Amino acid sequence: MSACVILAVSLVAAINLAIPKLAASSLDPTRTQLVWIVDAYVIVFACLLIPAGSLGDRLGRKGVLLAGLGVFAAGGVLAALAPAAGVLIAARAVMGAGAALVMPATLSLMLQSAPAERRGHAIGVWTAATGVAGAVGNFAGGAVLQYLPWQGLFWTAAPAALVLLALTARYAPRGERHPAAADLPGTALLVLGFVALLYGIIEGPERGWSAGPVLAAFAAAAVILGGFVARSLRAAQPLVDPRLFVVARLRAGALGVTVLFLGLFALFYVNAQYLQYAKGYSPLVAGLAIGPLAVGMLAFSKRAIPLSGRVGARPVAAAGFALLAGGLGLLSLTGADTPYPLYGLVLLALAAGMGLAMPVLSAQIIAALPAHRAGLGSGLNSAVREVGSALGVAVMATVLAGHFGGAAPRGAAAVAAFTDGMAAGYRTVAVAVAAFAVLIVVWLREPAA
Repeated sequence: MSACVILAVSLVAAINLAIPKLAASSLDPTRTQLVWIVDAYVIVFACLLIPAGSLGDRLGRKGVLLAGLGVFAAGGVLAALAPAAGVLIAARAVMGAGAALVMPATLSLMLQSAPAERRGHAIGVWTAATGVAGAVGNFAGGAVLQYLPWQGLFWTAAPAALVLLALTARYAPRGERHPAAADLPGTALLVLGFVALLYGIIEGPERGWSAGPVLAAFAAAAVILGGFVARSLRAAQPLVDPRLFVVARLRAGALGVTVLFLGLFALFYVNAQYLQYAKGYSPLVAGLAIGPLAVGMLAFSKRAIPLSGRVGARPVAAAGFALLAGGLGLLSLTGADTPYPLYGLVLLALAAGMGLAMPVLSAQIIAALPAHRAGLGSGLNSAVREVGSALGVAVMATVLAGHFGGAAPRGAAAVAAFTDGMAAGYRTVAVAVAAFAVLIVVWLREPAA
């Protein structure tokens, strides 16, 4: 299940490393098409996560997971064979749909299989996989693209999905089914609302936050998601009951995961550029250099739930946010002459914060929902993570653009402008993480005994 998670999430990060080769390829994509080669996957993935989780609860999580791996593999083959940029964008959207079917089912099946005393460990392993996946995407993507053309990324991903499909068919337990009416109108409203919201977030840094299409997207998102809430309050069996968010720990978990991934993907957005443009690393070495992040997340994630059982969820989450905000603040002090060992230590501290906070906050979301809605809980957890990731990229890209002016990174002056913008972006994100952390920790009340 963790391998499935890593495969689905790593493709979000890995594709960014392929942009130079894609731009120079026979596809001859426009700048807009390059953006959508990256973002088609993210938008479809994020928008379908909650419906996919609910679908798994109704039809069986193993079957949905197997279908998702099959769709993902088919999209990968189509992407590798794409003769034009438009076909590649469509193939990336297909892969995103497959990934959306995969993600919620993995956590649901892990929780279904784990005995009660190991459920916290299962959540820790799964959340570690979601965080490590970005680092794996950078490393594996860098390794593939060091030696292969851009198609190699997809010729690697598609067979990996088929291997995982075979292993899942052989070893995963049959998923439980909980028959319920499908909320098709609610699903349509939620998906359309998320599409509009993510479109606005993604296009904001590129077009400008006051551009007509961006403002129209946010307005549409507000109207459509408002309609979703209004309809869900009246529906007998809504896709997501908005009244669930009265529970403080569910609010804390959802906002907390959003904020954690805002910080993490702000780092991912500039890390590869910093290591290659400012430090002069190759794509492969830049991928290896993110290693401390993966090590830290793996080491701390499996200890977070047991620790929260001894001292409480609030102190563990607060410590995690403090380490994350502090790590982002320290990264704002790095430059072209920063020694890598020092940079690696800061990544390790930041990873420790993610590893402590992520399992605790994900557990709040899962615990706030009944067991038969575990797929929905997993889908919600994954959806807010993707929104946070998009926000992190948007914030960092916006701040960076103000300092860098969109110029190509050439020469010492351009590197200086880049590192100055990166520093400002890190400071902005660190302040945002710290401010939201206060609210999250206040909401993160222990449940009554």
